Amino acid sequence: MQEDKSNKHSNDLDSIDIRELFYVLLKGKWIIVSLTAFTSIVGVIYSLSLPNIYESKALLAPVNSSSSISGALRSYSGLAGLAGISLPSGGDEGNSAKAMQKINTLSFFENNILTNIHLPDLMAFKSWNSETNTVSYNENIYDASTNTWIGDYSDPMQKLLSAQKSFVVFNKKLNLTVDNKTGFITLSIKHQSPFLSKQWVELVVNEVNSFYRQKDKLESEKAVSYLNQQISMTSLSEIKQALAQLLQEETKKLTLIEANQFYVFDYIDSPVAAEIKSGPSRRNICIIIALLGGILSILLVLFRHYALSEKTL
Repeated sequence: MQEDKSNKHSNDLDSIDIRELFYVLLKGKWIIVSLTAFTSIVGVIYSLSLPNIYESKALLAPVNSSSSISGALRSYSGLAGLAGISLPSGGDEGNSAKAMQKINTLSFFENNILTNIHLPDLMAFKSWNSETNTVSYNENIYDASTNTWIGDYSDPMQKLLSAQKSFVVFNKKLNLTVDNKTGFITLSIKHQSPFLSKQWVELVVNEVNSFYRQKDKLESEKAVSYLNQQISMTSLSEIKQALAQLLQEETKKLTLIEANQFYVFDYIDSPVAAEIKSGPSRRNICIIIALLGGILSILLVLFRHYALSEKTL
């Protein structure tokens, strides 16, 4: 019996607490409404101040480039060994896998990207005018009229203009993903200018193709030179015949290397200048800021009430 009374008393206290909480919030409704409205207005102003971001994407397929002369070399390696000839091992396959890693390296950015972009577009960009397709720059960093950097930024050793700093900024804009089922690669870049994002995607693809094409071309040229040297040095007709066949294959490969524009990656879907922004989501920003404002205003009303209650005790 006494336990029932205790439970009833506890329920009554809970009911009183809920009623009191509701009363406190109702009493401070104008504070809650005012602060929520104020933060909502701040959210709208803030979201409208954010620039539109455009994303350009390219869907790529890896190109299976042939190895230097590895298959044919393996066929004749034993015979060449008997003749005292050390044949080159040939190039390795899988340039596309290595290229994906190469794209995200400082050396590739510094030697292949940084030299082919207008650095202020990356480090001093301010806004893009969609009507005239023109860009403006941060006047505190870069003077477009004189093509000079301002103040401390004029020092090439400054962090802002260093290759490392530029590399970090560029990599934040770049995204590289692989579909494990198809093996297709999506390369995308985000920028305030949709035309710059498109140009930079094309630049990355062209430069990585060019890098590995030039690399394999040099290796192939070395192999041709080596084989010619070995042919002139050996007196065994069977070895000469084998080396001549290898030389013919390598010469064909060298011709294909020079003719193949898409050496590592080929386009399945080429990048375009996006007409629809990819961000920011202004509606979500406004909702989140309004919710935070509402929660903070409720906490403020409750804190104010219980702080005054403590003083009166």
